[in-house]
Amino acid sequence: MELLGKTALVTGGGRGIGRSCALALARAGAQVVVAARTTTEIEEVAKEIEALGCRALAVSLDVSKLQSVEAAFQQVVEKWGGCDILVNNAGIAASAPIAKCSEELWLQIIEINLNGTFRCIKAALPTMLARNWGRIINIASIAGKAGAPYISAYAASKHGVLGLTKAAAQDVATKNITINAICPGYVETDMGEKAMNIIMSKTSASKEQARAALEQTTPQKRLFQPEEVAFLVVALASPLAAGINGQAINICGGAVPY
Repeated sequence: MELLGKTALVTGGGRGIGRSCALALARAGAQVVVAARTTTEIEEVAKEIEALGCRALAVSLDVSKLQSVEAAFQQVVEKWGGCDILVNNAGIAASAPIAKCSEELWLQIIEINLNGTFRCIKAALPTMLARNWGRIINIASIAGKAGAPYISAYAASKHGVLGLTKAAAQDVATKNITINAICPGYVETDMGEKAMNIIMSKTSASKEQARAALEQTTPQKRLFQPEEVAFLVVALASPLAAGINGQAINICGGAVPY
């Protein structure tokens, strides 16, 4: 229970990677703020955490809106004094070749994936700076290190998250606050399911063939599990991870060696 006494906030915490991170942080001793737009989902995850004997708080949060971010973090300050650990997991993915990527789609992806991460970091830092301790973990993607067809907007947003991670980590390096990123390959979540559906809609592939296509993107020939990402989140949140700062750590089975 090395995170006992710490407060963690997980954006996009209602399902997939976010849900697994929220539960893993609770099991490590943290009290957890589960934040997302869909109230029913975050309330359900909060109940799961409470069933473990841990404290949880469901907070409505839309990372694309500054007012929503500020209100959510203020609610956490009033309830529990602010957060010590921030997991920036909220994000969206959509595919279109660059010639067909509308400005609306481009701006939407950048707004949520990159600008939303920036807003949450800014909102979390005052408490962390006052306490002289903090852990910020940004869920990026292998797409933040390597490009692929049809995902120009998504890849650009995740490359941006890595740049933000590396630079912001330097700003707080002497404050006992670390900022790191995790870069998963395809994970078995709703977003992974959506990727399979896109392959099926654009080709004659079956569900099994679409899944196999995603599995071929890694030498391990498999999809990754949300719990694998959550494991690394808890490790990076640990007091023993103080020397890991400004890093972008892959969970890709060796697909990208940098």
